[in-house]
Amino acid sequence: MLKLGQIGVGNQHPARIAKIQNCKDIAAAQPASEISMNSIVYQGEPGANSHIACLEAFPDYEPVARPTFEDALAAISDGEVSLGMIPIENTLAGRVADIHHLLPESGLYIVGEHFLRVHHQLLAPKAATLDTIKTVHSHTMAIGQCRNTLRSLGLKSVVAVDTAGAAREISESGDLTKSAIATQLAGEIYGLATLREDIEDAEHNTTRFLILSNEPDDAEYSDIPVVTSFVFRVRNVPAALYKAMGGFATNGVNMTKLESYQLEGAFTATQFYADIEGHPSERNVRLALEELDFFTNQLRVLGVYHASPARKAFATTGSYGS
Repeated sequence: MLKLGQIGVGNQHPARIAKIQNCKDIAAAQPASEISMNSIVYQGEPGANSHIACLEAFPDYEPVARPTFEDALAAISDGEVSLGMIPIENTLAGRVADIHHLLPESGLYIVGEHFLRVHHQLLAPKAATLDTIKTVHSHTMAIGQCRNTLRSLGLKSVVAVDTAGAAREISESGDLTKSAIATQLAGEIYGLATLREDIEDAEHNTTRFLILSNEPDDAEYSDIPVVTSFVFRVRNVPAALYKAMGGFATNGVNMTKLESYQLEGAFTATQFYADIEGHPSERNVRLALEELDFFTNQLRVLGVYHASPARKAFATTGSYGS
């Protein structure tokens, strides 16, 4: 079985920040031949939240950056890396739409999950102050998640490709009127000062990541909670979705996630992504999946994996962590 590290939620611990000093030159330009198989790929630039998720979950793995989701998934498929850390949803922003389209066609398997509590920092060149900065640069979602702070500071927002990239660009410019919203890790990597910490508006801001592999590594049936993820398309008959879902209700299987999205530019071609609690070897889960299969024209299990302990924490406290 795949052995995960501290799967759950954590802050940007100094030990993780120190480790990145050894990884600063490991970026998208690194040749595939030089990448260790004891490595994990993420989308974005060094210092991104996905980078932090890699360090938290797999502290002994080498994090490898790739500019796009397509490039990250290809690195796994081509055997350049052994694992991938890919975001699928956020408590504020909702689903990461690209992944729902890319994952089913990638041929990859979900072997775990990780929840990351997202903290946004207001970063700027070291000589800058709250009085000198006029603009703030970051990904559109990060800007939206910090709008109350930005409004109170009177800063003009400028959309960037991603948070870590914005931090790098601000560092390179040295412009004391510019700032960025990014992680503490990005600030350490690019030599920026933190003008204000944890400026996110919501305390529950958390991203769920899927851990992907080229090979299935199905969790064994045990006392540890298991999640089964799959995609399906229902037959084009009246009440097909209603009937397909009936098997989970009658067999007592809890469905924690169900999302639909259009295929091939047609409003009549719909695919669904679902997460359920339980292992396919359990009788009630097996019966529910058999009934689902009867009402679908396509069903594919993407992964059977141990649930993160953060799921239980959220159910108990309503929050994934601090």
